[in-house]
Amino acid sequence: MYKAFFGLSDNPFSIAPNPHYLFLSDRHREALAHLTYGLGETGGFVLLTGEVGTGKTTVSRCLLNQLPENTDTAFILNPSLTELELLATLCDELSIEYEKDPSLKQLTDLLSSFLLANHEKGRNTVLIIDEAQHLRAEVLEQLRLLTNLETDTKKLLQVILIGQPELQQLLRRQELRQLAQRITARYHLLPLTPEEVGLYVQHRLQVAGRHEPLFNRRSIKALHKYSGGIPRLINLLCERALMAGYAQSKVPIDHKMVTSASAEVLGEDIKQTNYLLPLGVATAIGLTCVLGYLIFNQVNLTSPKGVESLQVPQAAQQESSAKVTTTKLSSSQRVLNGAIDSSRSIDSAYASILGLWGKVPYIGLTACQSAEQQGLSCFQQQGNWNSLIRLNFPAVVYLVDAEQRAFYGTVVSRQGEQLLLQLNEQQLWVERDWFTRHFSGTFEILWQAPSDQPREIGQGANPAQIQWLENSLAHIDNTVPRLVNHFDSQLEEQLKRFQREHGLRADAIAGSQTLVQLNLYLSAQGPRLVEGSLESKGQY
Repeated sequence: MYKAFFGLSDNPFSIAPNPHYLFLSDRHREALAHLTYGLGETGGFVLLTGEVGTGKTTVSRCLLNQLPENTDTAFILNPSLTELELLATLCDELSIEYEKDPSLKQLTDLLSSFLLANHEKGRNTVLIIDEAQHLRAEVLEQLRLLTNLETDTKKLLQVILIGQPELQQLLRRQELRQLAQRITARYHLLPLTPEEVGLYVQHRLQVAGRHEPLFNRRSIKALHKYSGGIPRLINLLCERALMAGYAQSKVPIDHKMVTSASAEVLGEDIKQTNYLLPLGVATAIGLTCVLGYLIFNQVNLTSPKGVESLQVPQAAQQESSAKVTTTKLSSSQRVLNGAIDSSRSIDSAYASILGLWGKVPYIGLTACQSAEQQGLSCFQQQGNWNSLIRLNFPAVVYLVDAEQRAFYGTVVSRQGEQLLLQLNEQQLWVERDWFTRHFSGTFEILWQAPSDQPREIGQGANPAQIQWLENSLAHIDNTVPRLVNHFDSQLEEQLKRFQREHGLRADAIAGSQTLVQLNLYLSAQGPRLVEGSLESKGQY
């Protein structure tokens, strides 16, 4: 509605992808050059990471346009798949036919034959996986095995992994070190600089038909401040600012309109600085607010042998002196920062969780290999606070600090909305809000898997397996199990509901991931975050 007012022929700040508005900053060009080089090196994997909205999709589309015509490409946009589902999806993308309910080996053989035939025809095969930070470790390992097929000079399958910064943390795991060594090019896409924000905005306005500047210098500076240089947010802010300018019949767009747009788009109340507020009082208020997030409730902890317990004081509720508040904040913050800095290696977190199970790491083996040698299995999952609490197992958690640097901890216990977190040799209670802000979404638990678990339970399963599935779901739901001798519609709906609740594919087939989730609730072995709770009994 504002196009005519501003002399525009189109909406320049739509967030829908439009190749006409393609803007490649120096950072995007550099990323494109790295990826092109990586594919040219005929290696197995190329990695592109960046925060949400920084333009990863833009770079990947440019890369596709530059691929030779003799290239077959496969896209996977939803990577929350099992190994079998991944290979089936890859076959679908490459138009490879397979029988109903194929095995992992059958799909692997079909893909191998296709890749060899493509190579003989002089064609390349490239797999692109978006949102790859959600890939499970075992799926990534399956991808690595698939890239083992090679000639003397090149890999027959090249893989482009695109994801958020958590993907880099995932690839640092010991189990994936072989895959990490096969990455021939990697690039982390940073947000736009203030100068690039101005060029980006002017470029989109020119494509839409306006060649005169519409945003002044202060408004561009405000755009960078509130968007953080992320193109998607820039578009949203510009769109809302243009609507404000149209409503006020005002040109150019000034920084006040951008500030107001930020409050509406980002859901934040952007307050102007009040210079009349005394500096000492302002400092005390600010430190008290920060203190509420960083200082944890006073709890007397029982120290494990060889582990120092950290007792962090509760924030003073009636402290009127900014000096005292600052002293408390500084001492506690120093302890916390020291604990975080000592937890940059994941090995200490794995050693802690093995210790909770009464096990030890073996020299020369990874943590999961050490666990397997001692009768345990590793299980990695993407989730949130609720996912972790629902499983009720101690967990190695992947965390990030204020500067988005990775560190690792072990969740040892829970009391209500607090978790006992071990960071290297320090233990401290953290509030749910603190944990949620620092949790990357990846965690790993140890558990004792049953030795007689079937590969899957579906319509063709025998009556004993179907009854076991009915009993298990009823136990988790805290209901009375039915006597069943076939896979009826009620059991199918129960299973689908369980799968949906746990982020699994709701296909009414209890495959490997579903069976693991079921058995985690049914297991009575090992430590729990809350002993004797409903979670530890599989009821939630």
